[in-house]
Amino acid sequence: MSISILVADDHQMVRSGLSSLFAETDIKIIAEAVDAKEAVEKTLSHKPDVVLLDVRMNDNSGLDALGKIKQHLPDTPIVILSTYDNPTYVARALALGASDYVTKGTGREDLICVIRAAASGESPVKSGLLFNIAATLGSKQPVGEDVPLTRRESQVLRHIALGLSNREIATSLNISIETVKEHVQNILRKVRVSDRTQAAVWAVRRALV
Repeated sequence: MSISILVADDHQMVRSGLSSLFAETDIKIIAEAVDAKEAVEKTLSHKPDVVLLDVRMNDNSGLDALGKIKQHLPDTPIVILSTYDNPTYVARALALGASDYVTKGTGREDLICVIRAAASGESPVKSGLLFNIAATLGSKQPVGEDVPLTRRESQVLRHIALGLSNREIATSLNISIETVKEHVQNILRKVRVSDRTQAAVWAVRRALV
């Protein structure tokens, strides 16, 4: 049984290359998009098994498209394919519901593996970038006995260190924005810093991310 995919990327060369890459496999491109708006529209109309989405297209964020697609089709697997392996992009993709995140330097077999895993609901896989990030953000380990953060506060701090907004943290942890704000204030007080940036630096220095 074939896997239908929609490819959203603003570079024709990339779209053509993917078409050649998937030739003679069970992965079939049924639609293409060149920007975030078109990616959302075509996903809603074609309803592919998997969406392969560039993180940045014509000055528009693929992450915005990811969020909008998930609002309308929450069960549609979306794999981010990007030139950038920025940890903030990766963490935000995870928080918004991406199945996996791979760079454009990923090998053919690994990319096919990621798409098949997404289609079957088995993401993320070790060959994608979300695997380690998901483990980090999902960790319930406390930050250390000298700083009495709760396990939830430790999770929120890891999200802050990766640049996620309160809304993105709430989505990732399935809690309300108000609860996130309360955790953030507790974190700032407990680690004795005045803002999120200082808290992120504190977390990085402690190798929490």
